[in-house]
Amino acid sequence: MKEVIFSGQAPRPIGPYSQAIMADKILFVSGQIPIDPKTNELVKGGIEEQTRQVMENLKEILKSANMSFDHVTMSFVYLKNMSDFTKFNEIYSTYFREKAPARVTVQVGDLPRGALIEIALIAYRF
Repeated sequence: MKEVIFSGQAPRPIGPYSQAIMADKILFVSGQIPIDPKTNELVKGGIEEQTRQVMENLKEILKSANMSFDHVTMSFVYLKNMSDFTKFNEIYSTYFREKAPARVTVQVGDLPRGALIEIALIAYRF
């Protein structure tokens, strides 16, 4: 069974996709860029501010599925500049208390709306 998950506290999708899909006990969260859901604009600042906004958006989507970062098993991180890796990690690591998920991190040529970062997640309801 497939269920669409939506949070009004996270940005609306900017294309033909869902914020997240729950399939049985697995949640697939679409890539989130640093859009402020209140203004629908990219947040100002560098990688730290953008990472924080992406993680807050992801947190709201997880919450809509009655989950938290503790449920995340895999994350996919897309950075505009790999030189931002250390600063990104400093912010990202604060969202995972004990057991960080598996992760892929790659540098990409471009991201929607000129974002510096995009993150997608897979979470498991245990």
